[in-house]
Amino acid sequence: MTAFPHLPYPRPSDEPQRLLDQLARDPDKRADFLRSLLGENACRQLAIYPIPDGFKLSVVIPVYNEKPWVRELVRRVEAVPLPKEIILVDDCSTDGTRDILKEFEAEGHVVVYQTKNQGKSAALRTGFERASGTVIVVQDADLEYDPSEYPKLIQPILENRADVVFGSRFIGESHRVLFFWHYVANRFLTMLSNLFTNLNLTDMETCYKVFRREVLQGITLRSNRFGFEPEFTAKIAKRRPKWRIYEIPISYAGRTYEDGKKIGLKDAFQALWCIVRYWLAD
Repeated sequence: MTAFPHLPYPRPSDEPQRLLDQLARDPDKRADFLRSLLGENACRQLAIYPIPDGFKLSVVIPVYNEKPWVRELVRRVEAVPLPKEIILVDDCSTDGTRDILKEFEAEGHVVVYQTKNQGKSAALRTGFERASGTVIVVQDADLEYDPSEYPKLIQPILENRADVVFGSRFIGESHRVLFFWHYVANRFLTMLSNLFTNLNLTDMETCYKVFRREVLQGITLRSNRFGFEPEFTAKIAKRRPKWRIYEIPISYAGRTYEDGKKIGLKDAFQALWCIVRYWLAD
């Protein structure tokens, strides 16, 4: 528009952009700015809070034949603005996943190659041995669970309200609509686990289990395949009230068997056995 060409237009200032760039680079300054803008209570609701000095999150990722997904998954984990280490444990993949993991190893991530396929739980045990962080989170190598939710998952721990946090797919966040009988099986296994542990969890089978590293002290994990979920739940329940347990709602983008989903009916029966076995004896 040139109706008033003789009038000078004010030039936009570069200061707002410089401020945005500075906040993007410094999570602590970004949190301080948002607290001053929104207030502390609103920021707590949005999982915006200061990260204590010395904090480090250990992200333990068991991997088995996840070539189509693992590169994007690791990119999303890397993008989370938290001090962290990424530990990938390959459970003897055969689809070319190991070639991708070698790239991550060259970038400085911890990568462990199992010599034979033993299952998810065995891979997690190996990853936990390498973890050096203040807090540990279990992360599947596909894209069903969203790493951007780490800040709200660790918040009860950093605020000293919890020692263990379960991310629940069934208490309020979005999820992809998929298999009814998987839903029924998950709810049944959670109910049965609760009967033995006297917990009131809504999602025992969730991948997202977050806990202080010292929670593993005194716990001997034994199961392989998908037995980690009921075994870990039973063993931390036995140590109440020492370990405080919370649930946080999470989103869930479940995949189909055509997408590479691996858990099946025999794993449900194994979970039943683990619920009973690890509550009665170690």
